[in-house]
Amino acid sequence: MNTEMLYSDSLVEIMSDEIVFKRYYVPFGGSKAVRLTDIERITVERPTLWNGKWRLHGTGNFKTWFPKDYKRPKRDRIFFAELRNQWVNIGFTVENGDEVEKILRDKNLLRAE
Repeated sequence: MNTEMLYSDSLVEIMSDEIVFKRYYVPFGGSKAVRLTDIERITVERPTLWNGKWRLHGTGNFKTWFPKDYKRPKRDRIFFAELRNQWVNIGFTVENGDEVEKILRDKNLLRAE
């Protein structure tokens, strides 16, 4: 299979067929790869106290897991990946939100809430 790198920063890598969430697991920060076909949809929201702005790593509600990002409170948006056939979703941030939004929209993954 020919996997093309579409985006990469210190938090995520987006390839043509998967997203790799860096520093996902506790305590050692291993990565988690999720195939794009396993994603039902991704929504994007402005960070607030209620949706994860201050969630630096882990979960506060057992429904959404956040990979480690100590700069999350300064980010301008949070992405929420709803996974097919899984109860836990992934809330993640990136260094270039505009570029990632365009990629996800082009992949038909970004949906309005």
